[in-house]
Amino acid sequence: MSLTIQSPFKPLFDALVLSVLLAGGVAALAAAIGLPGVRIATFFAVNVCAVLAFQVFSGNSGIVSFGHTAFMGVAAYVSAWITMPPNMLTLNLPNLPSWLGGYELSLPAALFVVALVGATMALISGLGISRLNGASGAIATLGFGIIVYSVLAAAVDFTRGNQAFFGVPRYTDVYVATGAACLFILVARLFRESRHGLMLRAARDDEAAASALGVWPYKARLVAWIVSGVMASIAGALYGHMLGAFSPRDFYLATTFGFVAMLILGGMGTVTGAVGGVVLVMGIREVLQRFEGGAVIAGIELPDLFGLQVLGVSLAMLAVLKFRRSGLCGRNELASNLPWPARIPVDPAPAGAHAADTAATLQIKDVSKSFSGLVALDTVTFDVPKGIVTGLIGPNGAGKSTLVNAIGGASKATSGGVWLQGARIDSEPPYRVSALGVGRTFQNIRLFTELTVEENVVVAGLARGLSMRRAREVAARELSLMGIAEDAARRAGELSYGSRRRLEIARAMAQAPSFLMLDEPAAGMNTAETTDLGNRLRDIAATRGIGLLLIDHDLNFVMRLCHRVVVLNRGILIADGSPEEVQKDPAVVESYLGTRASQAGLHAAQAPQEV
Repeated sequence: MSLTIQSPFKPLFDALVLSVLLAGGVAALAAAIGLPGVRIATFFAVNVCAVLAFQVFSGNSGIVSFGHTAFMGVAAYVSAWITMPPNMLTLNLPNLPSWLGGYELSLPAALFVVALVGATMALISGLGISRLNGASGAIATLGFGIIVYSVLAAAVDFTRGNQAFFGVPRYTDVYVATGAACLFILVARLFRESRHGLMLRAARDDEAAASALGVWPYKARLVAWIVSGVMASIAGALYGHMLGAFSPRDFYLATTFGFVAMLILGGMGTVTGAVGGVVLVMGIREVLQRFEGGAVIAGIELPDLFGLQVLGVSLAMLAVLKFRRSGLCGRNELASNLPWPARIPVDPAPAGAHAADTAATLQIKDVSKSFSGLVALDTVTFDVPKGIVTGLIGPNGAGKSTLVNAIGGASKATSGGVWLQGARIDSEPPYRVSALGVGRTFQNIRLFTELTVEENVVVAGLARGLSMRRAREVAARELSLMGIAEDAARRAGELSYGSRRRLEIARAMAQAPSFLMLDEPAAGMNTAETTDLGNRLRDIAATRGIGLLLIDHDLNFVMRLCHRVVVLNRGILIADGSPEEVQKDPAVVESYLGTRASQAGLHAAQAPQEV
C-alpha cells in the first residue's frame, strides 16, 4: 500500500525556477537600459539577499524582525577592514588596532570571516531574543538593532562614527550579486522545508500544540535566528562592497523598514513573496523617484514632492494589509501548484517507539491544582494502564481539561505529581513530556492551519527525532489509518470539522506515544463519524498497546468504548471502575447527571463493546 505526497525534490525545483527568473530579469534589465540598468540590477540582487535573510527568520517564525540590519552593518565594517589596503585603512581609521585589518583579503575569504562573526553575534543575541514570541520578540529585535547602531555610531576609532567610511573595494558587481541572490534563494527555500523550518512554522501557527508534539520552540527560533544572522551578515558585506562608502545610518531604521516593507508586501511566509516584494518596492520607488523633483503631466506642472517614494510604499503596505494579509504572492511558492507526486509506502502494522513496555503505567498521585484560591483539582489519584481505554468524565468545570494540562506539562500542579515508569514527569515542559511518551489532543482543535495535512503529521515525526524521509513514511501511514490520506496535500485549515479531529489524532499518533490523552475527540461529530472514530480508537489501543485516556461528554460513546471510567466532580474523584459499576454509583448518578437525568441518560449507556 502506498500514498501520494509532496516530493522532497519540489523545493529544489522551486528554487531553480525562481533563480532562473531572477537571473533572466537581471539580464533583461541590464540589456534594456545599459549601465544604469546594471546598477539597478546589482542593487536589486543585493536587496534580494538582505530580504531573504529577514524571511528565513520572520517568515518562518512569524516574528517581524527589525534587527537584521545590525548584522549587515557590523559585517560591512568587518569586511571593509580586512579587504582594504593598509594605507587606505590607516587614512580612514588611524587608531584602529592593526590586528583588525589591512589584510587585503579576497571577497570569498572576507565573506567567510563575516559569516563567522555573524554566527557569533546571532548566537549571543539569540539566547535572549529566541525566548520571546509575537510582539515582544519584534520589540526585542528592534532594541537589538538600536543598540548595535548606537555602538557603531559611537565607536569613532572603528567606524568614523556618522562620517562616511570610504575607499571600500567595490567587489560586488552584477555577477557576484546575482550569484549570491540565487544561492540565498536556494538556502531560504531548503530551510523552509527542512526539519527546523517545518517545526518553526508549526510553532508559528500554534506554539502550545507544537510543544505538545515535542517541538522546542526556543531551539527552533534560535536556529532560524542564527541562519538568518549569517545570511544577513553576508548580505551586509555585499552591500558595503557595492556602495564603496557608507556610515552606520545606512544600516539603521530607514533601511530596516525598507526591507520589512518588501517582505510584507510580497508575503513574508514564502521565499517567492520575499523576492516579489523586492521587485514591487523597487519598481514603486523607481517610478515615483521620477516625480519627486517635479514633473509635467498632461501640461500640468507638478511641484517638488519630497518623500513621494515613502508615501507610495506606505500606501501599498496599507492596501496589502487591508485586502491581502498574506502578501501579493500569497501563501504558496511559485511552483507549488505544479504536479510533483511521490509514492510513499505505508506500513499497515506499525510498532510505536514507546509501546514496547506493556507493563508501563501512567500514575496520577494526589494531584491538586488551584487558581487564585479556586480549587480546580483536589488530590486526584488514579492510574492509566496500557492497552486499554480509560474514560475520564464529569460535568463542565469538573477539572478534566485541567488534569490533562497538568499531566502534559502545560500547567503545573499545585501539589501531587504524575509518574511514568517511576520517573516524575509533571515538572517537565510539554516538549519533554511528549518525548517521554505522553501525547495529547486538545478540547478546541489546535492544528497548524497554514501547513498541509501531511506536514502537520510530519512535524510530529521530526520532533521525535526521525529523519525527514522516515517522518514522511510515518505521516503517510497515520493519515491512511485515520482515513484522511486523500487530503494529504490540502492545508489543514481547509478540512471539514470531522477530518480536523482525525488529523489531530493522526498527528498525535505519529509521536508513537505510550499514552495518549484525547480531549473530547468526538465533539461535533455526527453518529456515523463517532462510530467510526470509536472503532479506530479501540483498534489503536488493542493493536499498539497504547494507554488511551478519553475525555468526552457523549456518555454512550464513552461507556461503549472504555474498559474503565474515572469520574470527576468539582475537582474531586468520585468514582473509578468499570462502566457498569460507574453507571450504578449513587454519587455519579446524583452529582454528574442529577437524579432525573440519570434515569434517561446514564443507565441507557451500555457496557464496553464494539462501537
